[in-house]
Amino acid sequence: MKAEFWHARWHENRIGFHQSEINRFLLRHAAVLGTSGPVFVPLCGKSRDMAWLAEQGRQVVGIEISPLAVEAFFREQNIPVDRVGRGEYLEYRSTDITILLGDYFRLTAELLGPVAAVYDRAALIAMPPAMRPAYAEQMARLLAPGTPVLLIAPFSPKDAHSGPPFPVSSAEIQEIFAGHFTVEVLECERKTPEDDPQLAEQGLAWREEGVYRLCRRG
Repeated sequence: MKAEFWHARWHENRIGFHQSEINRFLLRHAAVLGTSGPVFVPLCGKSRDMAWLAEQGRQVVGIEISPLAVEAFFREQNIPVDRVGRGEYLEYRSTDITILLGDYFRLTAELLGPVAAVYDRAALIAMPPAMRPAYAEQMARLLAPGTPVLLIAPFSPKDAHSGPPFPVSSAEIQEIFAGHFTVEVLECERKTPEDDPQLAEQGLAWREEGVYRLCRRG
């Protein structure tokens, strides 16, 4: 998926993947991220989860390809921000939250800097199946051994190529991250149309939300 796709989605406000509330699985499993040090949020969009993490006393570093998303985040959260060029990236910098505007796949560990943890609620599921191994490889390049990742990924019987968001099974997560990460399933929440009427509207018989703790191997 090319950058133009995401620019168009944000320009047309087709951002059904955005959540207006703090993610409930982040609230349940924030301990995975530890208690100190910067948290990296790949493909962060304008997620309110970043503001929540900052409220918990964490430094947050995001990366996002859409300037509309980045501008919207700081405007909607009413956070003053400075803009500074860093190589091919434009850095939006506030007291607790920094977002790099640019391509995740071109980011280097040196430019990102050391991070204590990663929070992925919307990055992996933005990738079609063919791009997921490259996403995992890039994550491995960016992280030091021992770095934990809190990963949230839905899975449903819809077409694996119809998205974003794209469904990702537990088995596939185990497969694509196995080379560089340990993978632990923390929770799997299954819902049917009786639990969530939107599933019926989407033509889905069920939907699962998987929550995983990954750890970068040495």
